[in-house]
Amino acid sequence: MTAEFEWDWSALPADVKEEIDDTLDVTNTHLPDVYVGLEIDLLAPGDGVVTDRHHASADNYEADDPMNQIEGQISPFTLSGWLRHGCEATLRAGGVSVCHPGEPNADYMRESVYERDLDAGYHEKGACTEDHDQGCVVYEVFGGFGDNPGKLLRRPVSFSPIRRNVDVLSGEAEAHYRQVSNQVRSRNDQDGGKPLRHAERDVLGNIEGTWKLTCRTLKPEFVGLLVEATAFLDSHSDAFPFQVGGARNFGAGIADVWVINPLYEEREVRRVFNRAQGATQAMDEKDRRWRESVRPAVTDALRARIAARTGTDPTLPTDEPDDDTDAGGEKA
Repeated sequence: MTAEFEWDWSALPADVKEEIDDTLDVTNTHLPDVYVGLEIDLLAPGDGVVTDRHHASADNYEADDPMNQIEGQISPFTLSGWLRHGCEATLRAGGVSVCHPGEPNADYMRESVYERDLDAGYHEKGACTEDHDQGCVVYEVFGGFGDNPGKLLRRPVSFSPIRRNVDVLSGEAEAHYRQVSNQVRSRNDQDGGKPLRHAERDVLGNIEGTWKLTCRTLKPEFVGLLVEATAFLDSHSDAFPFQVGGARNFGAGIADVWVINPLYEEREVRRVFNRAQGATQAMDEKDRRWRESVRPAVTDALRARIAARTGTDPTLPTDEPDDDTDAGGEKA
């Protein structure tokens, strides 16, 4: 349900607010909720999947048995880490250091790993708050330590193999769950194919739906960062570091991802995932508005937020949507 909201301009210079305030005078939107569209052929979440049904044994498996129409949730921890990595990579590609997610005095398994990260474009966790109370934008969005919670709420993604049971406005997706079980066998001829160990993995196939995020504090630069990061993750989806979950050597975790046009109404968000319907003229007009004015405004707010801390104007690597993405962010 759409609702009125107010932007928080506290971290931006006054001249930036005056420049883009009129552009962002939009109330009939889903903000502060942000819907991220997901299309993933195969996902193996490293933190597992929570299901709501027992599994039928191999001997009693029937495809149309309700016991095998398994619903559940995708852990938000896997998705959150992947999104944060996309946000960090987006800013670092523009020459901006970002807040390290770990403590400098932690007991790391690899020697000098923290120093290596600092050399690669991170700064010590919380060091960005010394001159600016709110810290860098990554610190504020994802939270730091102590009493500093993240300003972005990341929900689990509920899934169902039955399309009519999926509500994309609640952050749900169509997906098919299987628990892959196999024996890892010896390749030594003398062993005769003897099993070495048993391996199990939770996987989801043909994921299509939304991930619902909510800005606890709505700032233009937050939306700008999410837009830029999802575009970065989408354009680098086949690169190993930017895939989501595990089993990446087997093609899992290659995700098509985009921010659904925040100007859409509820019925229009549903229409994006309705295979029987196309975009309306009103949606096309909102896509044009998003492309020509609103999206550049939130991106400019992100640049201004970074410039206020670093004193330099960053060059973001994803200034325009990909060629296979239309103005509203919806996949063509």
